Amino acid sequence: MARPKVKHDPHFGPLVRKKRKQMGLTLQALCDDADLSVGYLSQVERGNATPSLGTLSKLANALGVGVEFFVAVQRPEDALMRAGHRAPFTLDDSSIVYESVSRDIPGGDLSSYIIHIPPGFCSETINREGEEVVFVLEGEIIHTLDDNLFHLHAGDSLHFLSTQFHTLSNPTDKPARLLWTCTPSLFAHSKKSKRRFLSTDRSKLEETNKE
Repeated sequence: MARPKVKHDPHFGPLVRKKRKQMGLTLQALCDDADLSVGYLSQVERGNATPSLGTLSKLANALGVGVEFFVAVQRPEDALMRAGHRAPFTLDDSSIVYESVSRDIPGGDLSSYIIHIPPGFCSETINREGEEVVFVLEGEIIHTLDDNLFHLHAGDSLHFLSTQFHTLSNPTDKPARLLWTCTPSLFAHSKKSKRRFLSTDRSKLEETNKE
């Protein structure tokens, strides 16, 4: 019996290539994870081959996404996120609470979050490929870019290339709230970002910020 084929989509190959490059994977590395040949994957990325559902599943698993990432067609209503539908979450043992205000759009680069920074928080120094905009909604933070220090209050914003070494801290005794937008997607480089979802009750979220 012939294996089912995914309906041909000229955008499918570029989606695979874009996601692979976002994660910093070579063709060989992705092929090793997905148990495919380099020649075949190259054909897929160039739109000259259409994988079976089984092969597509292997690629999706290796890239840390669902199969629907490659084949789903976004409906207009999928672009909307109501205030009460944002599910706050944390990552691993981090004390920062995230609320996603953006959607996972196939092929999209942008991600945006409301971020709750607890009092006394100080991040590690990081840099990565991409671009970021930080807008302070409430409270105050200190943001460093290389050797420069910026003290930001509510209403202030900072736009910078993520390749600069940067840190974020809240030196006050009150929580801060930011709107953080970045490219590529914040979790694009991680196949297994562990999210711990919290209650959507605003009062409980406020209590979490005070901890």
